[in-house]
Amino acid sequence: MVSSYVIAAEEAATGLVEGGFWSDTAGIMLLTPFLAFLAIIAIGKRMKYQGGEFAVLAMAVNLVWAIALFVENLGREGASEVSFSIGAAGSGINFELGWMVDGLSTMMYFLVAFVGLVVFIYAIGYMHGDVRVTWFFAAFSLFAGSMLLLVGAPNLIQLIIGWEGVGLASYLLIGHYWEDQENVNAGNKAFMVNKVADIGLILGAIIIGLSVGDFGFVELSEASLAHDPTLSSVAVVGGFLLFFGAMGKSAQFPMHIWLPDAMAGPTPVSALMHAATMVTAGIYLMARTFPLYQNLAAEVRPWMIAIGAITLFAIGLLALVADDIKKVLAYSTVSQLGYMMTAVAAGGYTAGIFHLFTHAFFKGLLFLGAGSVIHAVHSNNMSDMGGLRKFMPRTYITFVVAALSLAGIIPLAGFWSKDEILATLDHEGYMLVFWIAVGGAFITAFYMTRAVALTFHGAYKGDGHPHESPSSMTVPLMLLAIPSALAGFFNIPGVELPAIGNFTEWVAARVVPMGDHHPEGIAWNLAIIGLIAAGAGIVLGWMIFARDEDTQQKRDRLEIPLLYPLFRRKYFMDDIALGIVGFTQGPLARMIDWTNTYVIDGVVNAVGGFALAIGRFVYGGVDQRGVDGVFNGLSAAVDGLGSAIRRLQTGKVQQYATLFVSGALVLVIALIVLR
Repeated sequence: MVSSYVIAAEEAATGLVEGGFWSDTAGIMLLTPFLAFLAIIAIGKRMKYQGGEFAVLAMAVNLVWAIALFVENLGREGASEVSFSIGAAGSGINFELGWMVDGLSTMMYFLVAFVGLVVFIYAIGYMHGDVRVTWFFAAFSLFAGSMLLLVGAPNLIQLIIGWEGVGLASYLLIGHYWEDQENVNAGNKAFMVNKVADIGLILGAIIIGLSVGDFGFVELSEASLAHDPTLSSVAVVGGFLLFFGAMGKSAQFPMHIWLPDAMAGPTPVSALMHAATMVTAGIYLMARTFPLYQNLAAEVRPWMIAIGAITLFAIGLLALVADDIKKVLAYSTVSQLGYMMTAVAAGGYTAGIFHLFTHAFFKGLLFLGAGSVIHAVHSNNMSDMGGLRKFMPRTYITFVVAALSLAGIIPLAGFWSKDEILATLDHEGYMLVFWIAVGGAFITAFYMTRAVALTFHGAYKGDGHPHESPSSMTVPLMLLAIPSALAGFFNIPGVELPAIGNFTEWVAARVVPMGDHHPEGIAWNLAIIGLIAAGAGIVLGWMIFARDEDTQQKRDRLEIPLLYPLFRRKYFMDDIALGIVGFTQGPLARMIDWTNTYVIDGVVNAVGGFALAIGRFVYGGVDQRGVDGVFNGLSAAVDGLGSAIRRLQTGKVQQYATLFVSGALVLVIALIVLR
């Protein structure tokens, strides 16, 4: 069964009608990465780039499709959905697969396709000569395909399928260099933390789906608009559980601990994971279910804001002490995810999603730039770098553009999206969180200035001869540098671009109106506060880290007593996690084993022994000696009687006649006597 719908957002009731060609066939975008995966597995090793061609082709097709979707839905205030019924349970609960095309999913289709295509092209050069290149591109295609399956999901069931596919692919890719036990541990850590969080997602989906009577996002939005009081308490519980699932995938405190270790995978994996796939999945889930939190589960939002605020500030501080350039960027990603979560929870659906959009470009560029540096110096550590701007000018320029955009410097993309988050927090009255976000902007600019200074300025402190990366790696850097600088212009408050409008209108095209705050113009008083914080971070960072020394360790000389040792221990969160794991594997496991062996097994064995004794009694005493004895005795008696009677059957007529006459005489005599 197939259904295709479109809904006008201005309608009071949600009525669904047909969509256009590109929307009705958008499911092809969800399939192409999986087809690429199969092709790479089948014949990838025979190809020139060991299967990378199929991965790039799949992303190129998807990019064309995503652009066509954007054009087709330009100006349309609504959403289209195509669903295939695959089964049913209970009374009226259907399980469906399909795809949704609205402002949110169209934006994500484009983001995954564009950033994925750039990263896949980059990976062909980066992974040249590496181990298991064919398997890498197969798993990479599976990664992108699972994310597309997730963002295209019209219901919670399909979202969970894509969610778990992303988790599986990330596990394979993080542990790509499995010869090193540390990389294996990183993959296991990411997998286990996310599995704990996934319990919340699955339980929340079950609770909400059964309560609403359907797992579809259209039905969830309709139920949220109806303000059904019978759903309120259930919606709060379900909302908390969904948020718990999002905390794992989007690395919110304290479930952020897996993300820095995930840098063990190849750099292209880090770039795509942090830009447009795995870590954005939790933010996407919150945005997709935004009507639930806006209307029925508003009690969850203060908790979301608190967790997001802690994440954006406290985890950003950890980047100040990291030496691994990829881990600096990883902590930065966690911090920016905190900004996104805080914005969505505060009611800024558009603000959070717009920051996700701009962040994908400049964070993808930063990771690819870091990969270019690592490719040149064969080390992840900034203590082995310095002075690379002389050897790698294209990498340097693009990296600086991305760093300034991340810091929120006008007019680059990051300025506009962060400014909208600050405007949302101010409008909604979360002034404490507003100033925490401003502090986070200062910290972001400070640690990115440190990273740029230690990596590209001063004298080179490493071994070997650094060089600029090949064009297959630097051209993708330039492709990402353009939107890192310009993407913010798509959503300048109060400004509509000719023919295409602005980002706010695009992502507002949903089943129901979003109802979040949209500033009519730039709030320059707030923007200036953010710029002052970012500028102060850059100036202070440059004053401390720009001056060259004999060693990088001397350059990286800032040390704040008590705080920096705490940052290096990561607030002891890893120690706590390891303690929980150690307790689970040690005393708790031994206690459970003892309980299982001596209590549960003891009870089971006692019951089994009693049952065995009863069985033996019933079998030996009752059945064998009793029932079988009676039947065997009767059988023996009948058999003996039969044997005795059988002797009378001699076959001699004379005997039969004699016996007949004798019997007759006996009867005659008996009759005479009785008379």
